[in-house]
Amino acid sequence: MKKKRSIPHTYVIVFFIIIFSAILTWFVPGGEFDRETITLNDGTVKEVIVKDSFHYTNHVPQTWEMFSAFFDGFVDKADIIGLILLIGGAFWIMNDSKAIDVGILTFLKKTKKIEHFKFFKFLGIENIIITLIILMFSIFGAVFGMSEETIAFVIIFVPMALSMGYDSIVGVNMCFVAAGLGFAGALLNPFTIGIAQGLSGIPLFTGIEYRLFTWVVLNLFGIIYILRYAKKIKKNPEASIVFEDDNKNWRNKEHIDIDKLEYHTPISAWITYALISVVLVIISFVNVSSTLSIGNSLITIPIVPILTGFFILLSPILLKKSVHFFILNILLFTILFLIIGVMGYGWYIMEIATLFFAMGLASGIANNKSPNNITKLFIEGAKDIASAALVVGLAGGIIIVLQEGKIIDTMLNSVSQSMNSMGKVGSIGVMYVIQTFINIIIPSGSAKAALTMPIMAPFSDLIGISRQATVMAFQFGDGFTNMITPTSGVLIGVLGVAKIPYEKWVKWITPFMIMLIILGFLLLIPTVLMDLNGF
Repeated sequence: MKKKRSIPHTYVIVFFIIIFSAILTWFVPGGEFDRETITLNDGTVKEVIVKDSFHYTNHVPQTWEMFSAFFDGFVDKADIIGLILLIGGAFWIMNDSKAIDVGILTFLKKTKKIEHFKFFKFLGIENIIITLIILMFSIFGAVFGMSEETIAFVIIFVPMALSMGYDSIVGVNMCFVAAGLGFAGALLNPFTIGIAQGLSGIPLFTGIEYRLFTWVVLNLFGIIYILRYAKKIKKNPEASIVFEDDNKNWRNKEHIDIDKLEYHTPISAWITYALISVVLVIISFVNVSSTLSIGNSLITIPIVPILTGFFILLSPILLKKSVHFFILNILLFTILFLIIGVMGYGWYIMEIATLFFAMGLASGIANNKSPNNITKLFIEGAKDIASAALVVGLAGGIIIVLQEGKIIDTMLNSVSQSMNSMGKVGSIGVMYVIQTFINIIIPSGSAKAALTMPIMAPFSDLIGISRQATVMAFQFGDGFTNMITPTSGVLIGVLGVAKIPYEKWVKWITPFMIMLIILGFLLLIPTVLMDLNGF
């Protein structure tokens, strides 16, 4: 009998990529661009490349450094690793209460009751649910660049997808891929569009009409693709390439019968409610008004006091029903304050991790767990998700090797020269390919904008392409491959939390990625051939 060929472990794949990157440093000449620090219109300080400043430097081939790259990768990605461990521990505490299970099962039970309406039955209530969730996260990605935040939502949507009869891939699509579609079709994302347009010297967030059109097209295509896959898995769960993984990691876990569940509300839940209310009231007095950044617009509203009032009024109603629903309320307001923090106060990974950590502690106290039990649950959660945190650090070593080998600028300079003597469509296509290629190496949108736009924007003037079109090429090139590149700490973190092997994810998403990249190129053609507003 022929022995079945085993698929390499994710760690093995990452290690071989590091080796390949180290080999490149032996053959690709070292090179650097000069850089200068500039201040953008919004006051942000960025380090950018000086035009026509590329020069070759001493060759720095990497040898033993590919092993030290692991350590450097852990240091470089320490914030994401910390986020994953804290989220894993926090949600393990929350999951011990079965609140999320209760929430999902209650939600699905309620939705079943409206299926007898012909309209909902025709569309499929589950199709509507998936579509609405995808659109919500896509808007988050398009407006404020949601990315790292999706790691926390995977823990919610993977069990939800499995409860609906799908697989973990559908769960990841509902939040991570949805945010990725929004990120690629960015409307007001300050981390990509804002920086790229600022560096290109064009008014911030102009050309939004055509970008809105591309966002609609990308999401329409993505939703149809995901729903077709979901329908296939619903019909035959064993058709999923992660069927065995889901059985081992998710489906075989203890499930609850919502009809037999004992609803209760311990005194500790009321105490938790009182403590959270006091903290929120104090925060409301400190932050009476919040200025939210939505694209280039600023909106000042008393959002923190408003949310505090809703929490204080809604929580007693849920507490009277059961502690499970109160804990779900804590989760809901955690998400709402997360959005406000990101849009109004510039929150990033540290603040997000802290917020979810506090959520986990509040959930444990509300569920009447002792300090020792909460600590034990947190350690178990961090241990369960440690492999996801480790692989993020390992993947970070890839970038370290390329940076230390001083070949990133050399590759950028070489591919940028390939645009000479091409027509407008060919030139915008090459820009798109360059941005896509660079994104595989440098998945950070803001870093890549600072690296490439000072070169691309002036070059577009020489070949008769609008700088807005160049920003679009950056936007698409920056967005799509975030969903497949192993150098993305967010992707590796998401897959680790969802317990989907990287090699299986690549097998699933590759056809989708190819179609998205082709669609992106087709959407770029009108930017150089048509007279569009802002272009």
